[in-house]
Amino acid sequence: MATIPCENCSGQYPYTQVSQPLEISCMLLLIMLGKVFLDFFMLQVKQKKVEVSFMGYFCVSLALLDFILLMSISFIFYFEDFALWGVRFTKYHICLFTQIISLTYGILHYPVYLVAGLDYYMTIAQTSQFPKRGQRLLYVFAVVVIWISGFFCILKVPAIYEELEIRNRFSPYQCPLYASVQSYSVSCAMVLLIGMAVLTCQKEITTMLLSVRVVSFASQPVLMFSNVSNNNGTSFKWQLLTRLLICFLGTWAPFVLLQIIILFLGARIPAYMEMNVPWLYFINSFLIAVAYWCRRHDVELTEEMWSTDPFVSWKFCFMPFNYENTEPSDKPGRVIVIC
Repeated sequence: MATIPCENCSGQYPYTQVSQPLEISCMLLLIMLGKVFLDFFMLQVKQKKVEVSFMGYFCVSLALLDFILLMSISFIFYFEDFALWGVRFTKYHICLFTQIISLTYGILHYPVYLVAGLDYYMTIAQTSQFPKRGQRLLYVFAVVVIWISGFFCILKVPAIYEELEIRNRFSPYQCPLYASVQSYSVSCAMVLLIGMAVLTCQKEITTMLLSVRVVSFASQPVLMFSNVSNNNGTSFKWQLLTRLLICFLGTWAPFVLLQIIILFLGARIPAYMEMNVPWLYFINSFLIAVAYWCRRHDVELTEEMWSTDPFVSWKFCFMPFNYENTEPSDKPGRVIVIC
């Protein structure tokens, strides 16, 4: 179905085309069904008591938009050819809608991650609480503006929409989708930064891993690491980076490995699949870790500061933990616990 020639889109919309086989409608329907299930599953299993954030609201909006796309595709797939409000819909609209979504998702990575990073950088060491209602309204407004801006940037270019329409009508057996260069570059940058951090702190990481113990806390198994206090500012900086790395990789190591494999193989994932809730929570944890490290001297040691991440517990990166249920002779003086 529709396609944009590479020479027409390489400048303003640098996407890689991903060819799809015949019966793309059924495949898109199944893929979106799986993606929507995964989105809502992640929203359900995350920690409930989490501080409001821009990324949290954006994840909910993405899941809702994916659900709307799934319902639209299902409706068109079932009725095949019908008119609604004077507009005729056929199966080629399944590809058309998915292509528009792919183009929109593909250009939103940079702005979403930038806004989320600034949000954590400004609020992670906030001493005076902004009114919760005003904060929520601000996040909702930011999410709506980003989505409207994304769709406007795609649909405001007549050549793109017209090209999609024309080629969808005259190429009924093809539906090229697009892989976002923004997402690819973000993956490269994350893997590079994590690799550099691991190499920089390899001595500290080795020392901490050798001291690891598995214990039970709050009826759950946790990893307990020895913590050597050091008042030197430089030493604290690298010790904190080591703890943040272990916390992050302890939760998201499979995602990091997956990114390395994808980059090594040079695989291109269509943008409508690539931006999903699990991926956004993975980026979310990375941004929180960066914000903690950049503002390490300004972090307020309060319970509210530790409930910013739905999946990673960062508390014991800053606050040593005394495990009370161990025998006195075996109990280390100060430890870090990674849940």
